[in-house]
Amino acid sequence: MATLMDRVRAYLRSPKGRANMEKAKQLARDPRNQQKARRLLERFRGRRH
Repeated sequence: MATLMDRVRAYLRSPKGRANMEKAKQLARDPRNQQKARRLLERFRGRRH
């Protein structure tokens, strides 16, 4: 039986997985999305100003 990580690796090697990875990288480059991520992390860390 394949472990969860094996299944994730297989998905990321598939054409659909590679396409989704590229889309995620593109979204991560967007400054607005970076700011949203920083705010979310600050909330979890308890450093809200």
